[in-house]
Amino acid sequence: QVQLLESGGGLVQAGGSLRLSCVVSGIYNTKYGVGWFRRAPGREREFVSGIGWSGGGTRYVDSVKGRFAISRDNAKNTVYLQMDSLKPEDTAVYYCAASLGIIESVIERRIGRGEFDYWGQGTQVTVSA
Repeated sequence: QVQLLESGGGLVQAGGSLRLSCVVSGIYNTKYGVGWFRRAPGREREFVSGIGWSGGGTRYVDSVKGRFAISRDNAKNTVYLQMDSLKPEDTAVYYCAASLGIIESVIERRIGRGEFDYWGQGTQVTVSA
């Protein structure tokens, strides 16, 4: 059974930092990319960042460029989202999702098209002014 488990959310003041983690389990004999998404109250889910299997193909939504950094440690089956210079508008539930594939370039294209196969339950991030 595939599971994605997010952690690291919490309450932080504006200008502060958090590091989210996404531990992936149950995926075997294939590669996967991971995306981070967020949903703020009353708003649509938004893509935040994505990363390919080998750490390439990173992408970010414009509003977080220069403040957030995505990375992964395949030995730990974990993808991270380092969030710095947080703003109140970053407040949301953050989700990670996995996009499966065999060929890395295909995975990266799937991420770009928003094609994800498995999702986590989310972790709350609240940034106070």
